[in-house]
Parts: sequence; C-alpha cells; structure tokens
Amino acid sequence: MLRFILIRLGQAIPILLAIYTITFFMVRAAPGGPFSQERKVAPHILEQQMEYYGFNDPTYIQYFRTLWQHISFDFPPLTSYPGLTSKDIILDTFPVSLELGILAMFVAIAIGLPVGILAAAKKNSLLDYAPMSFAMIGICLPTFVIGPLLALLLGVWLGWLNISGWFSWSDRILPALTLGLFYAAYIARLTRGGMLEALNMDYIRSARAKGASERAVVLVHALRGGIMPVISFFGPALAGLISGSFVVETIFQVPGLGRHFIQAALSRDHSLILSTVLFYAALIIIANMVVDIAQVMLNPKLRYG
Repeated sequence: MLRFILIRLGQAIPILLAIYTITFFMVRAAPGGPFSQERKVAPHILEQQMEYYGFNDPTYIQYFRTLWQHISFDFPPLTSYPGLTSKDIILDTFPVSLELGILAMFVAIAIGLPVGILAAAKKNSLLDYAPMSFAMIGICLPTFVIGPLLALLLGVWLGWLNISGWFSWSDRILPALTLGLFYAAYIARLTRGGMLEALNMDYIRSARAKGASERAVVLVHALRGGIMPVISFFGPALAGLISGSFVVETIFQVPGLGRHFIQAALSRDHSLILSTVLFYAALIIIANMVVDIAQVMLNPKLRYG
C-alpha cells in the first residue's frame, strides 16, 4: 500500500507540471490583460504596473519564476486584489467551497444510494422505472438550470428559503440541493447497475439457498459489492462538487473559491487563475487516490504493484 501511494504521488508531479504549463500559456494567449480597462491609464503608470508584476520580462522567465513561486508557496501579489496573494484568497474562501461540497455530497448519497438500491431490488417495476427516469432527467439538466428552478420554486414562489447569501444554515440548503441533485442522479444509476450485477452472483444464490431473507440478501450480501462503482465515482464526484461549484456559487452569491475563480478569469488575474487551477488539480488527484485506497480495503482482491 505504501508503495502504491508513493507511486501515485510520483505520477502526480508530471501531471501537475503539465496542467501548470497548459494553463500558463492559455491565460497569456487569451485576449486582453490584467490592466485592460475601459478607462485609459497614463502610459508611465501602466509601465510601472507591468514592471511591478513582472509582465515586462520574457515569457520563459515568467514561466519559471511563477513555477518556482508556486513550488515554494511564495505567491506574487494579485492584480485584482492589491495587497493579497493567491494563498490568502484560497485560505479564506476554500473552506466555504469545501463545506458546500460536503453538504452536496451528503445530499447526493442520501438520495441516490437508497433510490438505486430500491430500483435494483424492484427490477422492472414502477419503483424501478420511475426513479430511473427522474435520474436521467437529473443527469440531463445542468446545475445552471436546476439552480434557478429551485430558487424560483423554494425561494420566490413558496418563500421558504433565501435565494442568495451565506449567513445562516438555511442559506446552505438551496446551493447544496442544487449540486447534490445533479450527482444523486449519477449515484442512483451506478448503484442500480452495481446492485443488479451483484444480485446475479453465485454467492447471492447461495445466500438465498441457505434461507437468508431478501432484505439481508440485498442490504448485507449484495450491497458491499454493489456499491463498488459508486465508491469509484466518489473521488471525481467529491472533487467535482468542490471544484465544479463555480456556477452555483455565482447563482446563489456564495463567497467560495469558485466565485473568485470566475472573477479572476474575467479580470485576467493570471496568478489567481494558475493557483486555483493547480489547487483544484491537486484536490482531484488526492481524492482519486483516497478512493483507490478505499477500494483496496473493501476488496482485498485488488492489488497494486
């Protein structure tokens, strides 16, 4: 297991370097710049700003300097937030995105897992067709459609919840529900498929032959093997819930890292864009590694060299 972890960590280095390189050149190839404003700035002031932030240096010098700054965690000042660095923004706003992602994951599991188990246990019945149809609709509807619909229904028409802000626990419901419903649909379909495959295994027939109740067969014997596809999905799902909340944070005015990433892209803040992309990439790598470890613990037949 230790060897597997070290190998995965070693593989993460070239992946992060490739992501950094692609992002670095993409943000500089985008039209406009961090000092492109509607109001003209005096040439000498613009020159001072370009010199202060190092944009007058050759591209290769900027590339290696910025790379070393991220490796050493000595981040440069931001153009969109004077006096602050990427580390300050990430430390201040990522806990909000993390909280939203965890709440959304609980929503996804609480809805998707029971629905998938029920659909598999009642195969080819109304309790199978109806929830799977809704799951397909949930997969097809993106969060920027689900969010406004929930805000209109629960916030405007019924008046139960606030449609923006992050002040009380009730303000967490709409964003978490919007994110969670999207992933609940995937979890429901994966659970159903995994459970159906497990229910056709020989050890399930043996359990039934020994007189085990149908509830015990489904919830004890089949569930452990049936949720393996869901566990495999947890890694990218959790990373996606945390890093993919840009739209939801913007819709509901959540002060998370995703919202600042959108603002950084609009204002061409190269440093904040690079730092956020690398931070999210590292999160995805770690989440996938944790899921792989969990799979080995649940299924000892999986071995890593």
